[in-house]
Amino acid sequence: MAEGNPAETGTPGPAGEPRAGSLRAAVIQVNAGPEIGPNLEIAGDWVRKARAAGAELICLPENVSMMVQGRAGILARATPEERHPGVPFFRDLARETGAWIMTGTLACLLADGRVANRAFLIDPAGGIVARYDKIHMFDVDLPGGESYRESATYRPGEAAVVAPTPWGGLGLTICYDLRFPHLYRALAKAGASLITVPAAFTVPTGRAHWHVLLRARAIETGCFVLAPAQTGLHDGGRGTYGHALIVSPWGEVLADAGEEPGFVLADLDLSRVAEARRMVPSLTHDRGFAGP
Repeated sequence: MAEGNPAETGTPGPAGEPRAGSLRAAVIQVNAGPEIGPNLEIAGDWVRKARAAGAELICLPENVSMMVQGRAGILARATPEERHPGVPFFRDLARETGAWIMTGTLACLLADGRVANRAFLIDPAGGIVARYDKIHMFDVDLPGGESYRESATYRPGEAAVVAPTPWGGLGLTICYDLRFPHLYRALAKAGASLITVPAAFTVPTGRAHWHVLLRARAIETGCFVLAPAQTGLHDGGRGTYGHALIVSPWGEVLADAGEEPGFVLADLDLSRVAEARRMVPSLTHDRGFAGP
């Protein structure tokens, strides 16, 4: 697993402008099972290890508290946010470690009987700075016979989110959102310097598209992209691709976790956001056009 050198934290301030200074960030990779308690304990151990290695912002993957195949299994374990054990667990963990934590996603049961695939950003005092519900639903049939219908269980989110952090704005996205570049452009134009993409990418789509899509989103936005991931075989035989990544605003892969559980670190020079946007100022070059 890659590790960088210690770095100073950037100056706190509102979202909307790239920061000078640097940030040590970590993305965590896990192989979650179907039961919430053991998954949270494993995730917590990795967070503590990443913090001990100097990480100030620690990001966890999609479905960090459970990887369950099928609607019945998800609904049997989903819990309203106010009773979900993952929420106080990560709030306490942030207070314990003094780190900013992007929790990955928790299955939060909603009043209409559906589930929100919800990510939280938590500050070192344990405060919930932001929530984001996954907007785009993974409803696909893959060539190898795998079939997914997230919309049968999950309610899509309706709002993009950029949260303030000491290092500038942080845009929250989740997994299949990665294939919708207009969302990422909107986040960058709303002040994001960092974008998180917690994921549980399938093996076939991961091999074909994971690295190139994450690099493209970083290049298009001039943002650092932090993509924690699930890896290995899960409940029901589902496989996930792994390769949690940290990507620079110029599209360079700064850290790649490979296929084993663990974490990788990178020291992010935040001045590179403004540098990349000066070199290719495409965020300022939008033009209206007639549809085809």
